[in-house]
Amino acid sequence: MINEQDLVRACQRNDRKAQTAFYNMYKGKLMGVCRRYARSKEEAEDIYQVAFVKVFNNIKSLEKPEAVGAWVRKTVIHTAINYYHANLKFQQNTDYETVVLSNDDYPNILATLSSEDLLALIHQLPDGYRMVFNLYVVDGYNHNEIGQMLGISENTSKSQLSRAKELLRKQLKKLGIVSYERIQ
Repeated sequence: MINEQDLVRACQRNDRKAQTAFYNMYKGKLMGVCRRYARSKEEAEDIYQVAFVKVFNNIKSLEKPEAVGAWVRKTVIHTAINYYHANLKFQQNTDYETVVLSNDDYPNILATLSSEDLLALIHQLPDGYRMVFNLYVVDGYNHNEIGQMLGISENTSKSQLSRAKELLRKQLKKLGIVSYERIQ
């Protein structure tokens, strides 16, 4: 069996079989990332396809094959963000002035729900909220980084996260989940 670094080197030489194996190796891991950012399964597949075109176009510049996993994941996330920006004209406007920030109530909804249930709830969020929630809660970016990636202010990122959490709490309450663990 070929190891990941050898597979990267083969992809850097444009070996089609290696590219197919590499694509398939990451599909199971990263389609979940795409699905979190996309509005539908089809949109997630489009994002994944575009991301891997970028991966294969730029893999020759990857100097450390051992870092390929993080590099591919970052490429997929940035592709999802670019997809979001390209489709902003279809987004709804949000009045951020009415959002009240709440910094003391962080439910650990990831531990409360199955991944499919959580994904379904996240998909119900408005696009901006969904993007910020994924970037902050799931992918670990800070509000400054999110603001730069999405072209919004740091405070807008914070308010969108707060609003996303509030909407998720309401959705959870409808499901009968009213008690949460707190994240420190």
